Amino acid sequence: MGSARSQLQSKARSAILQYAFFRWESAVVVAGTILATALLPRPFAWWPPWGWPLLGLLGVAAIFYSSLSDPEANARVVHNLLQQRFNPGEIGDRALREEVETAMAYQQQIETQIRQQRAGVMRDRLQDTANQLSEWMANVHRLAVTLDAFRRDELLTRDLNAVPEELNALAMRYDMERDPDLRHELAGVVASKRKQWQTLCTLKTRMEQAELRLEQSMTALATIYGQIQLIGTREMDSGRADRLQADIREEIAQLDDLLRSINEISEQMEWYGGEG
Repeated sequence: MGSARSQLQSKARSAILQYAFFRWESAVVVAGTILATALLPRPFAWWPPWGWPLLGLLGVAAIFYSSLSDPEANARVVHNLLQQRFNPGEIGDRALREEVETAMAYQQQIETQIRQQRAGVMRDRLQDTANQLSEWMANVHRLAVTLDAFRRDELLTRDLNAVPEELNALAMRYDMERDPDLRHELAGVVASKRKQWQTLCTLKTRMEQAELRLEQSMTALATIYGQIQLIGTREMDSGRADRLQADIREEIAQLDDLLRSINEISEQMEWYGGEG
């Protein structure tokens, strides 16, 4: 996950630079410079031939600088990049999709708050916090995709309803059967069916845990957003920043553990088609 986070950071920096270079305001300045140079090369007698190009260059430079220093614009660029990377539109369940969209909204607002801070040690530490949130966002998305796949899997739904009845029917048939060979075969089928049911129950339990963990993540994100807001009132010291990062690491670890356990069960059942 660390390399994935580094790639996301690199893409975010590249996207911000591209945004700064290719803003429509820059295009207007360049076009205006070309027109002014062609139609009115010397508006004044003292105007040098390079006057318009110099003004145009300064204008583009000012736009470029303002783009890089605009916290809301930069947060919006990162938000758009996250939407491409963790697309909520691929989640069919409306409630789960809204959860991911809410998490991304928190991410954007937190990113804006951090970028509004003056350059310094605290801002660098908070930027590390934002990077951790990107990793958290990845896990929230994976968890939502996993839950979505589970809820939409008609075969799993059928098995959860049918396997108990099938198991009872097989057990009754085994008790009534008197032929040793058939009893031996039925015993194997019953054992296999019981294993299937145990795996289904374990998976269902993990999915219930996933639903609760996703809800907990939304609550934790809202809490962290509130804590980040304290930056504006200068109430966050280095100790609180450390605790904030520790809380985020704990959330990421818990999501990782849950996703790992779900994947292990899913591999046994060969049904899971989400991100691994």
